[in-house]
Amino acid sequence: MGLFSRFCVWALRCTAEEYLHCVRDTRGSACNEDLLSTEDSQGGENRFRRSPTGPAVAPPRMPTGQAPPPSVQPPRRKRQFWSVAIFILLVSSVLIRAYRDLSQPEAWDYWKDQYVSPSLTSQVIDTLHLDGSSQGASHGRRALFVSGTIGPAAANWFRGRLDQANLAAGDIVLLASPGGDLNQATIMGEIIRQRALATAVGSADASGRVKPAYCASACVLVYAGGKTRFGVLGSALGVHRFVTTRPVNDPVAEAQRIAGAVLGYMTKMGVSSSIVEAMSETRDIRWLSPKQALAMNLVTDPLGRP
Repeated sequence: MGLFSRFCVWALRCTAEEYLHCVRDTRGSACNEDLLSTEDSQGGENRFRRSPTGPAVAPPRMPTGQAPPPSVQPPRRKRQFWSVAIFILLVSSVLIRAYRDLSQPEAWDYWKDQYVSPSLTSQVIDTLHLDGSSQGASHGRRALFVSGTIGPAAANWFRGRLDQANLAAGDIVLLASPGGDLNQATIMGEIIRQRALATAVGSADASGRVKPAYCASACVLVYAGGKTRFGVLGSALGVHRFVTTRPVNDPVAEAQRIAGAVLGYMTKMGVSSSIVEAMSETRDIRWLSPKQALAMNLVTDPLGRP
């Protein structure tokens, strides 16, 4: 065999061996990839993404020994800190304002009268008989008996008691009080007039029979709020000059201001201005006779019945 023929046989042999070697390498790598794919699919869920138009696509693999990147968390601590800080600021502002309001003696008196120990007491009377008898329920009216000193929170207290008593127009507010806060008394009188209630001075027992009592100073302003003002036999109405108990720069001007306010209120309620003249005569209680109270139109029905 010639040299050229030997060279051709050698070349064909080498080519055949390289081909077989390549085939074996290709099959081996394919098997390895199949093995890896099977292990990955068994070892976890959703390790591969399947394309709707093609073969499965493997996600990028993390290098061996490298920890996964930490997940990004929202800054919860910062948000909690600001929430707590805003809450503390709001509470502090409320407490500071409350301290400023309650640092005055009048505020403490109001708080005490409103929430701790009201200066007034009340009792609902289903049937009140102003003529002093306990018979004839058909002639009686429902009433709210109010007694005690008129405190700095008496108006709110009085409004709540009227709502609970469920009085209708023409029903009676029975009063027995030595007086108290002038401003609260005028507010109570306005409430009585707005609800078209009647007023009388006296106390009542369990049967609804009225007994004589007295109404003096600021209580007279509450009594004047009645649309009808009954005069109970034996009861008394007392007036005097109102003065302020707080320090003012000009006491005379303050006394004139109070007298003007009382005059305006009494005129609005239909009482004669002569009652202000009777008030201004003395700082002591001046008890009005039934004739004087009737002449001033303070009493509108001296012996009437509801």
